[in-house]
Amino acid sequence: MTPTLPALALDALVLFVMILARYFLIAGGCFLLIYGSWGGQAPRFGAGETPPSSQRMQSDIRLSVQSAVVFAVGAALLVAAIRMGITRIYLDPHRYGWWYLALSYGAVLVIQDAYFYFTHRLFHHRQLFRWFHAAHHQSRQPTPWTSFAFDTVEAAVQALFLLVIVFLLPLHMVTLMAVLLTMSIWAVINHLGLDRLPGSFPHGWLGRWFIGPAHHSLHHEKYGVHFGLYFTFWDRLLGTEDPDYALRYDPGAH
Repeated sequence: MTPTLPALALDALVLFVMILARYFLIAGGCFLLIYGSWGGQAPRFGAGETPPSSQRMQSDIRLSVQSAVVFAVGAALLVAAIRMGITRIYLDPHRYGWWYLALSYGAVLVIQDAYFYFTHRLFHHRQLFRWFHAAHHQSRQPTPWTSFAFDTVEAAVQALFLLVIVFLLPLHMVTLMAVLLTMSIWAVINHLGLDRLPGSFPHGWLGRWFIGPAHHSLHHEKYGVHFGLYFTFWDRLLGTEDPDYALRYDPGAH
């Protein structure tokens, strides 16, 4: 049955509250943990730059609230499509086997990483940047609050991914939830802010294969490098990884 507009609006409102609660729980929790534990330390990276101001972080939060509205509308449309039975979402784990749960989870992350890399790089085109991505880069030194501070169009483009993938790949509902949780946590990790992390934070071999705070912080410092979401594959393959990255953040490379 096709959902009515009031039903869609109610779903969007409920989902907006849930998305916002998730944002404040994950981003806020990480912010309190990191800035509370090591807040008195001198910056380890970005020396000479002023630390993120409260005004900058408040701006990131306002932008994230706007993004949550976009994500909520996209999620409401996704829920409606699932209820109508027109997606490839399924509930019985035996339908494709338990092994497929892990395989499909990994496949979505790989596809989403490629989607994010190329759309993200497109948004950095000089004709598009100020309209689609400039607000996110107002934070030269990102904090956990920056994790979902998207321009409205960019938020819509990222929300579109899940709306499309559920029509292309069979996905168990648990797999879909796991992807959403991974995306949320990873986005916050990427924006932890290196000036507050201890030197022992793992940047070595993990940082060569997976996007993390070291890798992504360089993107906020040098706009033309590091466009990935989860993996460094596309940056390394297409030459958009900073050649000084390993030397700067991997203690074993010095």
